[in-house]
Amino acid sequence: MSAPALEPVSVAEAKAYLRVDHDDDDAVIAALIAAARGHVEALTRRGLIAQTWRFVRDSWPPDGRMRLRSGPLRSLIAARVFDAGGTASSIDIASFVLDKANDTIAAPAWALPPPGRAIAGIELDVQLGYGMAAGDVPDALRHAIRMLTAHWYDNRGQVAIGQAVPVLPPSVNAIIGSFRVLSL
Repeated sequence: MSAPALEPVSVAEAKAYLRVDHDDDDAVIAALIAAARGHVEALTRRGLIAQTWRFVRDSWPPDGRMRLRSGPLRSLIAARVFDAGGTASSIDIASFVLDKANDTIAAPAWALPPPGRAIAGIELDVQLGYGMAAGDVPDALRHAIRMLTAHWYDNRGQVAIGQAVPVLPPSVNAIIGSFRVLSL
């Protein structure tokens, strides 16, 4: 996986939201933004800023449709199949059709070379995310990151002295709820 090139919320935006006028906590705020982005991405199963992920499969699905459990799908970068000796062979990505609305990669299973090893015989490198810039991320998710950053900033240290602080405030949970990708 490659991390996004930037965060959906800048340190300056977070400081304005937090009403912090000094630069002493910039590193802490930047770390909280990154942690909040990661938390929102994990809960929603959505990459916010474009990032590369590798999906590993044992075999091709019989119907040829590989539904990713993450999204939004932007592009298929590379596809490989491994032989029994562990040697990778590239597959032409033009063989696949991307159903971006459903975060699905499709190809007729009969047209794809079968993997030679039973475990992790297929690798797909994909790009996920809403876009390349912070403005491409839905405003609601950017606001959830600001709120979560503020929550963690305001409550740092309270767990250490024995006070219970919820990891995810209910308001943040409500905001990101409609963006969640459910999995069965």
